[in-house]
Amino acid sequence: MAALLPRIALRLHGGQSPAACVELAAAADRAGFGTVWFAENPFGRGVLPAMAACAVATRRVRLGIGVFNPFNRHPTLIAMEAAALDELAGGRAVLGLGAGIGSRVRQMGLAWDRPIGALRDALAIVRGLLTGQEVTHTGRVFSARGVRLEHPPARADVPILMAAMGDQAIALTGELADGLIVSNGCARGYTARAVALMGEAAARAGRPAPPGVVQYVVCAVRRDGAEARRAIKPVLGAMLLGYWRSGGDSPAVRAAHLEHTGIEPDRFRGAMERLTAGAPAAEVLDDRFVDAYTIAGTLDECLAQCAAYREAGVTELGLWFAGPESVADIERFGSAVSRGS
Repeated sequence: MAALLPRIALRLHGGQSPAACVELAAAADRAGFGTVWFAENPFGRGVLPAMAACAVATRRVRLGIGVFNPFNRHPTLIAMEAAALDELAGGRAVLGLGAGIGSRVRQMGLAWDRPIGALRDALAIVRGLLTGQEVTHTGRVFSARGVRLEHPPARADVPILMAAMGDQAIALTGELADGLIVSNGCARGYTARAVALMGEAAARAGRPAPPGVVQYVVCAVRRDGAEARRAIKPVLGAMLLGYWRSGGDSPAVRAAHLEHTGIEPDRFRGAMERLTAGAPAAEVLDDRFVDAYTIAGTLDECLAQCAAYREAGVTELGLWFAGPESVADIERFGSAVSRGS
């Protein structure tokens, strides 16, 4: 089975304290997970304290920033922090860049009218600095003039992935990045299409397709598969409602839901309207939603679902575990994958 699976990773988020992140990252390190991904959004917990603590508490697992946006941090600051984290972690850092959540960026009093240009500028500046170069870049959104990191990076090949949802961002990923990060709000059908678009853009740019495709997925593993599907519905409902509410400033968000899930658009819209009105997710979301957006069931069922993501082109699954037994869930996944390898 392990040969058919993507690499298994752990996804952490701002709802978890730094101490909880350390506990879970250490469990993932022991279980043989590939990466621990740290999700950061404006006004939530900043990830750097937790990442620094996890760098000291772990020995093998990669530490993924998923993601920084250049509006919160100028690209020169992103490079400074990524280089310092990579130094602390002994060359285990992975950097993810994204445009961020437009509505929250605007709450800072910043314009968010050229996100693709911002990402293009950020990638050029950050990559140049992380490879030890002096960077002069005059961009549409961000610039740097004669800048070099005063402390040379510990290595010149920190991977830089991009979080992308719309077609333009996916194409930019294929053109310039080392891989794609797919949000936990996307179904496998969307991912398969995104991987194809990324490969086409890379071919037009005369380069191989980026080797990494990371997808975040919420997961519930139980001895009883029906119990797992029931347990995951409140988490899924909150996640989908959050994306639906923020989708007004990103048509790609709504398109990803309406066009690539296998769920009829009217059925999906109706479910979102009921959730918005306060209806319980357990009543609103049937198993079609669970199957489209989550990994849930017995351990064997979950492993089979992980394999389906590999068929869609995913090379690494960043699982975030619903429920109070995340450490035990990490251990169960690690044991199952190692037995099959």
